[in-house]
Amino acid sequence: MSFISRPKVTHSSAPRNRLGLRKRDYEGGMSTLCAGCGHDSITAAFVQAFWELDVPPHQVAKMSGIGCSSKTPAYFLSQAHGINTVHGRMPSIATGANAAHGGLSYVGVSGDGDSLSIGLGQLAHAIRRNLNMLYVIENNGVYGLTKGQFSASADVGSKTKKGEANEQPPIDPVTFSINLGAPFVARSFSGDKAQLVPLIKAGLKHRGFALIDVLSPCVTFNDHEDSTKSYNYTRQFYHPAVHTDFVPPYERIELDDPKRDALRLELHDGTSLLLKEVGAGYDPTDRPVVLKYLDERKQLGEVVTGLLFVNREKPDLHARNGTTRTPLRDLEYAKLKPGAEILDKVMARYR
Repeated sequence: MSFISRPKVTHSSAPRNRLGLRKRDYEGGMSTLCAGCGHDSITAAFVQAFWELDVPPHQVAKMSGIGCSSKTPAYFLSQAHGINTVHGRMPSIATGANAAHGGLSYVGVSGDGDSLSIGLGQLAHAIRRNLNMLYVIENNGVYGLTKGQFSASADVGSKTKKGEANEQPPIDPVTFSINLGAPFVARSFSGDKAQLVPLIKAGLKHRGFALIDVLSPCVTFNDHEDSTKSYNYTRQFYHPAVHTDFVPPYERIELDDPKRDALRLELHDGTSLLLKEVGAGYDPTDRPVVLKYLDERKQLGEVVTGLLFVNREKPDLHARNGTTRTPLRDLEYAKLKPGAEILDKVMARYR
């Protein structure tokens, strides 16, 4: 993970959050990505979200695989725990870490190549187990680190910078995740910070697996006229399904326009999602309705964004398996190693 230290210069009048920390306290190293890369905008959204949530940086575990996207964790929360894993294997490391210490906030940052090609099976099992983490896919349709080959999310007919057209059907991480049972699925755009920040905050507070597919144009290899993952294409066909606001438990819920359709969803810790401008017939808690809506909009060439699906009732990995929330390092030795008699009883269940 490349890392260049950032000068620690903060104006004395800079606002502080409820922990007394300034926004600069949530930053990381200087980015070495290409100027204008959408990933840097996602980094800024992470910084904003964690600062507004008053999250202690040392209570966060950042994970990534390999690729341009996997450099992102180096650029926010320098005081957090972090690890780059083997290409496509980040979900397994996140699962093990979460099982050992369920009290941290887990954030996985991946790319469309890292998650939808070599890591597709890993992603599927993290969803199946309902691992309690926020999983962000920085989706640009190409392998930006190895000169712009098509990734598994590239749309049919989309062309490379040199004019080669993609003929393989894409894997859509949103519909893929919803079909596998992910309880929180959203899509956003790196160029829409006003939408992305509330989605990140909601994903961090959701108990269970939360996936956000963020369209993040590659300015070097995939930001041209014939790309469906470019800034211009995304802005042209941008279609927010709902307008999402994140409401902490200590703030009042207010609508700008009381006549506007709205839906309030309360999360596990008392925070709320306020979904405004909900389209007629669209219910983000009804999976068949959501999938039908996404398919209809896809046929029109639209990029549907916002909180697309949420299920607040599905138990996470710890709740389903009855595991302890106490970090394994803090357990008494007798509980970590219960002895031969108890182990014999466990083994007898498999005979």
